[in-house]
Amino acid sequence: MSKHGRILVAMSGGVDSSVAAVMLHEQGYEVIGLTMKTWDYASSGSSSKETGCCSLDSINDARALAVSYGFPHYILDIRNEFGDFVIDNFVDEYLAGRTPNPCVLCNTYIKWEALLKRADKLDCEFIATGHYANIRRHTNDRYVISKGKDENKDQSYVLWGVSQENLARTMFPLGGYTKNEIRQMAVDMEQQDLAKKSESYEICFVPDNDYRAFLRHRVEDLDDKIGPGNYISSDGTIIGTHKGYPFYTIGQRKGLGVAFGKPMFVTAILPQSNTVMLGSEDELKKSSAVVRNVNLIKYEHITEPLEVLTKIRYKDAGTMSSIIEQKGVINVDFTHSVSGIAPGQSAVFYEGNDLIGGGFLI
Repeated sequence: MSKHGRILVAMSGGVDSSVAAVMLHEQGYEVIGLTMKTWDYASSGSSSKETGCCSLDSINDARALAVSYGFPHYILDIRNEFGDFVIDNFVDEYLAGRTPNPCVLCNTYIKWEALLKRADKLDCEFIATGHYANIRRHTNDRYVISKGKDENKDQSYVLWGVSQENLARTMFPLGGYTKNEIRQMAVDMEQQDLAKKSESYEICFVPDNDYRAFLRHRVEDLDDKIGPGNYISSDGTIIGTHKGYPFYTIGQRKGLGVAFGKPMFVTAILPQSNTVMLGSEDELKKSSAVVRNVNLIKYEHITEPLEVLTKIRYKDAGTMSSIIEQKGVINVDFTHSVSGIAPGQSAVFYEGNDLIGGGFLI
């Protein structure tokens, strides 16, 4: 019988989840490793070598580590669930003129649910992942996510959608460590190859980071169905021609295909008319935002204005703002204008290091 009970650890084959599994094993938990197969490159039409969390090499690396430490390892094929929900949403969002957030959707609706279902079957009380974040029970009895120690690696931004019920059974063993410390732990474990593994910042199902090619592969005759459209200025003047609205994102400056003699940015996407609006950097700035599909973590409701730091993208430093919950959405008023608010991306709210919650920008 283990010292602390049985725990299911999501193992991608990378250094973070591998060290998390070993850490819990050495703390006395009865660890069971699980690698989720979410995608294969052949389905994306990519000719690139398969790398990352879904590759055969990564699965083998996770299994080899588990075997070396003497705990079980399983592979769970969730490609159908992942594809039906995350991939379909990714395509639908671009076709709706928005910029999707697939990692948030995957965490919220696919990975946690898949892990906990398998945890129940294996009699595991808890699950653990290699995310750089912390979790604790707040004084109001809610489970609160807070930023990880390593500001450069903090992953709390992509966890805003995880439910209270699921957080109650979740552990983040790496929250109190930096990436360098985790790599050193891998070296100390005599896992030098693991310690040297590079990180992938690509979307797992877009291996060459070319979402436009991915859309063309997924949507038959996409270029013919949508075709070229007009660039317009904020006053409605036609100023050029683009290749089709799904191939552009808010804030984009490069790859417009037209020289304007001055920097121009995508400021709006109008799918109904296949129109892309361009403007100056100042025209990208907004002083407020509305957020839908809200999941609150630290508090059950926000019925009075609350001063928070709002991040509108993963690497955003954040902007102080006032938020309030009204009619199922969060209204955000920034203390100063912010650039590049992209519908479909996540807005995530912080009080100090604590994650208040988040949602999708409208």
